[in-house]
Amino acid sequence: MSHIPVNKGGPLTPHQDLHSEQGALRGEHPGRARNPVIKVADLAWLEFEKPDLDRAEVFARDFGFAVAARTERELWLRGTFAGSPCMVIRRGSASRFIGPAFRAAERGDLDRLARATGSEVRDIDVPGGGQSVTLLDPSGFPVRVVHCAEQLPALPDQEPLILNFGTDHRRTNATQRPPREPSRIQRLGHVVLETRVFTRALNWYLDTLGMIVSDFLFLDGQRQRGPTMAFIRCDQGSTPVDHHTLALHLGPGTGYVHSAYQVTDLDAIAAGGEYLAERGYRRSWGIGRHIQGSQLFDYWRDPDRFMLEHFADGDLFCCDLEPGWAPMSASGLAQWGPPVTRDFLGANPSPAKLREVMTALRGDNELDPARLLGLMKAMSS
Repeated sequence: MSHIPVNKGGPLTPHQDLHSEQGALRGEHPGRARNPVIKVADLAWLEFEKPDLDRAEVFARDFGFAVAARTERELWLRGTFAGSPCMVIRRGSASRFIGPAFRAAERGDLDRLARATGSEVRDIDVPGGGQSVTLLDPSGFPVRVVHCAEQLPALPDQEPLILNFGTDHRRTNATQRPPREPSRIQRLGHVVLETRVFTRALNWYLDTLGMIVSDFLFLDGQRQRGPTMAFIRCDQGSTPVDHHTLALHLGPGTGYVHSAYQVTDLDAIAAGGEYLAERGYRRSWGIGRHIQGSQLFDYWRDPDRFMLEHFADGDLFCCDLEPGWAPMSASGLAQWGPPVTRDFLGANPSPAKLREVMTALRGDNELDPARLLGLMKAMSS
């Protein structure tokens, strides 16, 4: 007799038994806007400033990026897939994250977005040329929506290894010797941001950019107050897309948490990790497999302490899958792998972190003592 999942809370939903422990309760956030201004197609690139572009390029090549363009003031990084660059690093007085750029589905979306927001369509200095609209999200991040005039051509990729499974022998009279070399980046997958105004930021991305939620996380005992983290994907209708292109979570700070870059497979992650370790870089957490999104992951710190992730084998969802709901916890971050580190959680105490918490508790935002205690409990559970 086949097993039929039963949803005691109501009719069966598409995500049941698939990607989250629970579905929404009556009246909870729907995870999408009814009439968004536009629907972005993907994340295009991330923008940073750093004082030392030479050092940034050395790490970028070791991590697996290729260089799309380099000038005295800008470094454009790319993956092997055809399309836009993954990242631009501009020379600045300090190391900081500027904001994300999302790819418009078509050129006319820029005009539509500009009219709706009172903005302007402007030319951008991206390899191959293009245009963009620049907005400010509720957290204060500059957010570009871009349309590139030309795509970068594809580069040679790392081939996935041929694997033997049980009695399924696909490789005979041949050995496996994956080279210890950089994990060749294929593309930018997602960015995670921390915000003190989680609900306002979430609604802005859904209403303005037409993104939809794959999974919500809530604090134990505080579900009635709404979610505190959302994994958000692009809406390309019946075309499957990454489980999340953007993730937002409530916290005392406002800033970049990490960004993720797809590589070929687990061997590319592991061999590339050995290569990074040999060159003195520090792993933040990994290797493991996530729950929300299911990615194989490995997190590293660059010389400026920005966190970057190698990932492979992530979930792909179509537009009709409804959001899942699950409690937020440190143990809920992975199906398997080493215990999550304090470095990854950002839980190492410091005077700067204390000032951040005190500023947040005094400000006009969504963080209050109950939320803060709930977050602290979640990160230690």
